[in-house]
Amino acid sequence: MGAGNKMNPDLAELEASFNQLVAALLAELNPGEHLTLRLTGEQSQFVRFNHAKVRQTGLVTDCQIHLTLMSEQRTAYYDFPLTGNWQTDWQQARSSLQELRRELPQLPIDPYLVLPTGHAVSREIHTGQLLPPNEVAATVLTPVDGLDFTGIYAGGVLLRAYADSVGQKHWFATDSFSLDYSIFTASGQALKGTFAGSDWNAEAYAAKLADARGQLDRLDQPPKSIAKGHYRTYLAPAAIAEIVAYLAWGTLSEAAIQQGNSGLRLLQLGEKQLSPLFTLRENFQYGLVPRFNGWGEVAPLTLPVIESGKLVNTLINSRTAKEYGKAANGADSEESLRSPEVIPGTLDPADILKTLGTGLYLSNLHYLNWSDRATARMTGMTRYACFWVENGEIVAPIENLRFDESLYRCFGENLVTLTRTQEFVPNVETYGYRSLGGTWVPGMVVDDFTYTL
Repeated sequence: MGAGNKMNPDLAELEASFNQLVAALLAELNPGEHLTLRLTGEQSQFVRFNHAKVRQTGLVTDCQIHLTLMSEQRTAYYDFPLTGNWQTDWQQARSSLQELRRELPQLPIDPYLVLPTGHAVSREIHTGQLLPPNEVAATVLTPVDGLDFTGIYAGGVLLRAYADSVGQKHWFATDSFSLDYSIFTASGQALKGTFAGSDWNAEAYAAKLADARGQLDRLDQPPKSIAKGHYRTYLAPAAIAEIVAYLAWGTLSEAAIQQGNSGLRLLQLGEKQLSPLFTLRENFQYGLVPRFNGWGEVAPLTLPVIESGKLVNTLINSRTAKEYGKAANGADSEESLRSPEVIPGTLDPADILKTLGTGLYLSNLHYLNWSDRATARMTGMTRYACFWVENGEIVAPIENLRFDESLYRCFGENLVTLTRTQEFVPNVETYGYRSLGGTWVPGMVVDDFTYTL
């Protein structure tokens, strides 16, 4: 995906409305008041498929403003829609500001309140090659002829913007799509996949479906019951993405580590380390996620987090930095990974089964949770197309298994190899609005992965 200069006229008008609103609100501020505005918006097409037919389709245009007022070490916020109609928007914004002024004196003092500072300004517009809305159904469904195909396509432009009372301002727009789908066998078994990006690639989509068709026949065989125990295991990119997504939530947060809530506390103390083959970083170079956070601060283009098995950076926002005397590195308010990438290894994907030998091939995981946070033990279930492999050949699908394994083992001493290719596993949540980004991950082979039932 490349950065472009063209923009949908409606979006250009929306950007102008945002800038006009910012200027008007700043002119209303009283001495000692600070203000930030954050915009979340989209123009998206959603198409829902069931039994390889369109069941629901529609276009959504939505834009919300998150207005925050700070004064006398207190803070309050108000959310309202940005319509592009100046009279409506200004009336709503001005009344929101007045409401916040009434509310602030009643709120407690925040000793770690972060006031806007700095001079960061940015404007990024990433254009892609998305399917025209009237071509989505035919393009998605024609190649799945004869398959019991279910899923949802979401595509269009996503917007994020920020402005504050010290003059920082950011505008970010990116074209993206995701197709989150499942294909069912006659016996009701399911194979799950995602296809996403900013440029629709018909050949890549066809290759995904060809791979799916190859697994469907195997998936429709009677499932094999696997006894609990330790098995050599291949974790496909979607399975790794589930684990990384769980790590992204609090585990690598400096605040969580300081408060004793991180599952990787022993890694931070240097008492444990992961495999030298394992490297995790934040990578904003793909242009799918803005680098600025909720304070208008800009994160580094790349930030190594775990490098060759050692924790080299935690995620530190300005609030945590103020509370614990640390240096902030552009993390968001939740100190979560926003654009994670696991660096690939050397295994040719054609050699996965041969390298696995005898063991389990896991396509997906779900219901992840800590079973023992202090030792980074994680539990969860296998899901969808998971197989028993013998001597480099898939033998049969398996019945669902529960695993319970320490990250210090599976990403550490028992990590055998990682594939030399990565897959982009998108964030497909649409709760409130369509989410940005996803995770770039390879697959990996690990020894003695623990299954408990």
